[in-house]
This record gives sequence, C-alpha cells and structure tokens, in this order.
Amino acid sequence: MRLNKNQIEHLSFVIVRNLNKDGKVLIEDRARILDEVTALITEEFMKEDKLDQEVREILSKHIEKIRRENIEYQTMFRMIKTKLAKERNIVL
Repeated sequence: MRLNKNQIEHLSFVIVRNLNKDGKVLIEDRARILDEVTALITEEFMKEDKLDQEVREILSKHIEKIRRENIEYQTMFRMIKTKLAKERNIVL
C-alpha cells in the first residue's frame, strides 16, 4: 500500500471535511462516515496491491522471454496492469 494508516485517515478526514464544508453532504455521524471512507480508501489500495502482485506473477512466468527479446519490464508491467484493471473495472 502506498499510504500508511495515518495518511489514509488524514485523507479521509480532508475528504469528509471538504464535502461537508461545500454542502455536498449532510453528516449526522461524523465518526462513522470517517471510518467508512477510510475503509473504502484502504480497500481500493488493497485491490491495486493485489493487482500489482498478479501482474508480477504473470511477468515472472515470462521473464526469460522478456529478457531474450529485450522487452522493458516496467513498460510491460504497466501495459498488463492497465489491461487487467480495465477488464476488472478497477480505477487506478
């Protein structure tokens, strides 16, 4: 995960504060909303981490071909990740 727990909690706080300040939402139970936003953000980061691991596994199965054909690993990683994310409706 790219952000630690404190950073995610702060991001959640800022999101909820700004939505409330701008009148976009009415908040009755601020603590519950903060917990839910934090959980959603964490879940999305976990989905991306899982996707990254799956891409690494795919590439590891083809590492010899990648080396032999002089294919740039990072370029291939991004291509596969983007394709799988699109297929699975994961927003990156």
